Amino acid sequence: MIELLKGFPSNVVAIACHGNVSRQDYDDVLIPAVEKALQSHDKVRMLYEVAPDFTGYDAGAAWEDFKTGMVHFTKWDRIAVITDIEWIAGAVKIFGVFLPSSVRVYPLAEAAQARLWITQAP
Repeated sequence: MIELLKGFPSNVVAIACHGNVSRQDYDDVLIPAVEKALQSHDKVRMLYEVAPDFTGYDAGAAWEDFKTGMVHFTKWDRIAVITDIEWIAGAVKIFGVFLPSSVRVYPLAEAAQARLWITQAP
């Protein structure tokens, strides 16, 4: 399940992933939030928190994650990923170097710093 987090500026799409994340979660929550933010902003920021109760992605969700990132490739300003899951942190660090935006990975214990960075002025 993807939960849309509240209390962020309109140029920040902030989500938390719980349990098993499906393609339907992307279709119903994440993609509409990104599209809405892009209606008002040339570039958007993403806060992507992998909650402690996260159990995995289905294949459709993995594809939608990749596709969403690529469709809006030049529209990302900053991306912060909060996770204690090593394979996710490693994948973000590897693929993050190919993105034209700033990408940072934070452990769950540093979630407050991630939220501060994602909302700070450039």
